[in-house]
Amino acid sequence: MISQNKALQLNKPRFVWRNFTPQDLERYYNSAQKGNLLQSYPYAVACAKLNHQTIRQGIFYIENQPAALCQILEAGFIKNTVHAAILDRGPLWFKNYGSEEDFALFVQQFRREFPARMGRKIRFIPEIKNTPAIHRIMKHNGFKQAADSKPYKTIWLDLRPDLDTLKKNLDKKWRNALSKSQKQDLKITMNSTPELFSWFLKSYAQDKKDKFYHGASLKLLSNLIYEFSRGKNVLTAYALFDEKPIAAILIFIHGNSATYQIGYTSALGREKCAHNALLWNALTALKGRNVHDFDLGGIIGDKDGITTFKKGMGGKIIETPGLFIG
Repeated sequence: MISQNKALQLNKPRFVWRNFTPQDLERYYNSAQKGNLLQSYPYAVACAKLNHQTIRQGIFYIENQPAALCQILEAGFIKNTVHAAILDRGPLWFKNYGSEEDFALFVQQFRREFPARMGRKIRFIPEIKNTPAIHRIMKHNGFKQAADSKPYKTIWLDLRPDLDTLKKNLDKKWRNALSKSQKQDLKITMNSTPELFSWFLKSYAQDKKDKFYHGASLKLLSNLIYEFSRGKNVLTAYALFDEKPIAAILIFIHGNSATYQIGYTSALGREKCAHNALLWNALTALKGRNVHDFDLGGIIGDKDGITTFKKGMGGKIIETPGLFIG
């Protein structure tokens, strides 16, 4: 029989840090609401290898019930005298959890796990709706918003409806562009040859350099591709015209969710609306993989019409508070 004192301890909000089996981790991850890329295990492994970090995973309990999954990247030196912890786009809440009250309990306990002290730096990007109450909770627990941080916005597309409904939900211009692309003698292939993949990454890197936009480095992408490919969770799609590539996209699949990572379109690709064809074919393939939620990636302003393009797919804009340090 559990003692009264033990029962009281179990009912308090708490973390239980664990070395999950792959099966247990997949079960918890798929039980969460919209599992995002940054909280997926392959992403953590890729970053940990690149940045010499360790991975800490656990379940956050409220009243002795699992409420959220949490994955943290850590680095420590001189017996953790110098210590850094990163919680990006977390925690992942389970069904019936994720209210502002639940979040307050999480942050309070998180601070107890990682108390502020000299030599410690915490980076925390909460995965919760951006409200004034969330900012108050963060401030109350000693976190401040990073000076250059703004609310993070992304678009989630629900893939549960059938294809006819998904097509109906497309913005009229997006749907018309898709129709145009399907009349352009484009060949869409998801068979990634070394030649196609090399062309894609080189084109992406040059485009990023020419247009001065932020995006994953080739080193990080290489690590991510390696880790996700181990579970056959990398989806690449190419648009060919006259047997030559003119556009491509890269998507990572994580549990019941997927994330659009990078894309590239040449001038000819834009003229032929190749990206519309690529994403529609990818969307169809994701449904075949039993993916329910498709994260179309962060949106900032509308440089080059990217935000308008993503909105045109009929998804829902989600805004979270951004980056905090403490």
